[in-house]
Amino acid sequence: MKNAFGEPQSLLIVGGASDIAMATAMRLVRRRVRRVILAGRPSPARDAAAVRLAEAGATVETADFDAFRVEEHAKVLGDVFAEGDVDVALVACGLLGDADLDPLKAADVAMVNYVGAMTAAIVCAGAMRRQTHGALVVFSSVSAGRPSPSDFLYASAKSGLDAFARGLTEALRGSGVHVMVVRPGFVRSRLTRGVTPPAIATSPETVAGAILDGLRAKSEIVWVPGILGQLTRLPVSIVRRITG
Repeated sequence: MKNAFGEPQSLLIVGGASDIAMATAMRLVRRRVRRVILAGRPSPARDAAAVRLAEAGATVETADFDAFRVEEHAKVLGDVFAEGDVDVALVACGLLGDADLDPLKAADVAMVNYVGAMTAAIVCAGAMRRQTHGALVVFSSVSAGRPSPSDFLYASAKSGLDAFARGLTEALRGSGVHVMVVRPGFVRSRLTRGVTPPAIATSPETVAGAILDGLRAKSEIVWVPGILGQLTRLPVSIVRRITG
């Protein structure tokens, strides 16, 4: 439950410890969040994230979540909510794809970015509706509406997730659950290491700041940087040159 000041006290990160999710978590911990659950595959990155958050003052729990194992999502995430209310959940599953049209790689991209993220969001949404409060933050992408030849597999999966999340917003309206879709542009992070950034690129810290602003304002869609919401009204060829 939120404290007397209306600030969240618990955070669930679904999908591991991405740079954006961790930047957001660190900001929330500095703002009184005390319980953090890292739901992702066991890994050195998850262990390191747990140590950082604990050193910042949070009580950290881990849950073994695998985006590919959709049959386990209800149990794994349900157990998290059974231990106590979750005020904010970040659905941050992410896997980049390429354009080589390998069907198995394409299936992996779709499973992580769309199917696994969608089923996780459904479980979290149901649990939050039962607890009658909570904020569900779904990580989409600016590319969901503007795919390019180099990222159209990733973009197509994010497009499906984006549409789902916007529909979920309407389905949960009035339930006490706030759904927020975050659409970052290119973010310099571990996920994009080795990829040449476009003219407009941002950082995990900038996205984290926009997420916190959006949560306070109860925004339903957050573009990062904000100018991308205006640029997407331009012709596709121009947007691609600017955003990559």
